[in-house]
Amino acid sequence: MNQYDFTNRAAVVTGGAQGIGFAVAARLLEGGARVALWDRDEGALSEARAQLGDVQTVCVDLIDRDAVARATSATLARFDKIDVLVHSAGIAGANAPVADYAPEEWSRVIDVDLNAAFHVNQAIVKTMIARGYGRIVNIASIAGKEGNPNASAYSAAKAGVIALTKSLGKETAGLDIAVNAVTPAAARTKIFEQMKQEHIDYMLSKIPRGRFVEVKEIASMVAWLVSSENSFTTGAVFDLSGGRATY
Repeated sequence: MNQYDFTNRAAVVTGGAQGIGFAVAARLLEGGARVALWDRDEGALSEARAQLGDVQTVCVDLIDRDAVARATSATLARFDKIDVLVHSAGIAGANAPVADYAPEEWSRVIDVDLNAAFHVNQAIVKTMIARGYGRIVNIASIAGKEGNPNASAYSAAKAGVIALTKSLGKETAGLDIAVNAVTPAAARTKIFEQMKQEHIDYMLSKIPRGRFVEVKEIASMVAWLVSSENSFTTGAVFDLSGGRATY
């Protein structure tokens, strides 16, 4: 396993109490980073802190702009800077055809999966611009590139995250700030609890490797993207779909 040096780097990982976020946080800690976990599940945060050790935990609802601002201030007060952001928080939402999709569920998924990404990226990139350094990775999804049937809100939100990433990457390209996204196939995390079994089966059937991605595999790619070694690539989308992606 490649090891990247995150000594003296401070990182925020949203959704860091479990799943992909937890795996990324663990990988950053191995490289010497100081890590803040932002998550709305206070119980999961406590469990994550018990497993990971010396991390800052911030219970925050990321769809609340004011709450995101307070979380940013809290992490800056602890670490004095934020060098790395990995935005992993998200939900799957309901599985239903567009014709039957509940408008309130559509709004909920867009709020959590897209609007929250904007709030977090905006709040933290301001601090990076002020310092002239930063690394951001937004966790999108293969659904954002290909569109999954019966998951229109999730697919649309993740497509929005990809576009947000590309726009921000171009805006900050003149600085030592890299903004990229990864598009994993499904990983077997708690998000599966929100999905129908037939939808899970559909996703697996579309992956040529014949299995779901492991969270540690996602963390490996993210670790390079948020390292100082990634000094050129920005505004890009990295495939982690096991061969499913067609572009």
